[in-house]
Amino acid sequence: MPQITIERVTTPTAEVVTLIEALDAYLGALYTPDQQHGPRLDALFAPHVRFFIARLEGEAVGCGAIALFDGCAEVKRMFTIQAARGRGVATAVLARLEAEARIEARPLLRLETGIHQHEALVLYDRRGFTRCEAFSPYSEMPPHQIATSLFYEKPLA
Repeated sequence: MPQITIERVTTPTAEVVTLIEALDAYLGALYTPDQQHGPRLDALFAPHVRFFIARLEGEAVGCGAIALFDGCAEVKRMFTIQAARGRGVATAVLARLEAEARIEARPLLRLETGIHQHEALVLYDRRGFTRCEAFSPYSEMPPHQIATSLFYEKPLA
């Protein structure tokens, strides 16, 4: 079994920049710019956000964050590089994000993802997330800006 470790990162290191650039390239191949809603790199290190990277045998291969809001946390910027997919990295990251939301006493975990991210949809279904209506801030966006978005939530209490 491969050794996967998850660590919190509090500054945009070179590894973080590389992962976010790879994520942006991946999403850019799937969605038009108006359908991409991930926060900018600097926003991932705001006081209400917890950002994590995943290492597989010591190499940074994935990432994810949660943004903490009143009554909930939202998954942000989940990604695993292509070479590491299918090895449990995303499952480990999501489990750590769920644990962090529980530590921060958030009873609900939410996320926005896209219709073309089939592996992610399978993961979220498998981890107990259910489809829900758009939530803020997405619910305030014009419908055409979230036309390729899907929304999920999972009670943590």
